Amino acid sequence: MRNKKFGVWIEGTIIAALAIVLSLIPTNIGPSFTISLGMVPLTLYAFRRGFVPAVYAGFLWGILHFVVGNAYILSPVQGFIEYFIAFAFAGFGGLFAAKIQSINQSSNPVKLNMYIVLGTFAGTMARFFWHFVAGYYFWGSYAPEGMGALLYSFITQILSGVITAIVASILLIIINKTVPKLFSPTTL
Repeated sequence: MRNKKFGVWIEGTIIAALAIVLSLIPTNIGPSFTISLGMVPLTLYAFRRGFVPAVYAGFLWGILHFVVGNAYILSPVQGFIEYFIAFAFAGFGGLFAAKIQSINQSSNPVKLNMYIVLGTFAGTMARFFWHFVAGYYFWGSYAPEGMGALLYSFITQILSGVITAIVASILLIIINKTVPKLFSPTTL
């Protein structure tokens, strides 16, 4: 049992490393929008292993931004919110793990796809909510002339979250169709 738990944490570390590598791929849409490809492996891990391991992997993903020099820090509080809290909250897709695993075994593809989308949106929007909070309080001064900090943060962060969730959902559905074993906690 102990070795199995250790394997889950090692898998989470590998997922965090894969997520940071995918984060380095430029996916900017204009100056303010981005698609976070790292959400794909993190959400898949969340569906495989559940909430707690996914929060750990997300937290580690946030720390890795500092290691690779990909963190933009305006203040210690902003850095804490955007890299420690926000990325940990990306693991919220793990709340759907048991449901996805049980449906996957019963071969109900429409229902399974629905829960993949719901779980992906849950984790992605939980993460981007914290980016929205930080955007409002810390990045609001970068808003275009005449646009308030709240609207600026909403447009840049929530819309980036929605775009990321849509892309990640599509990719995860394709992954499930082609390699459904990846969604099972007993593989690898």
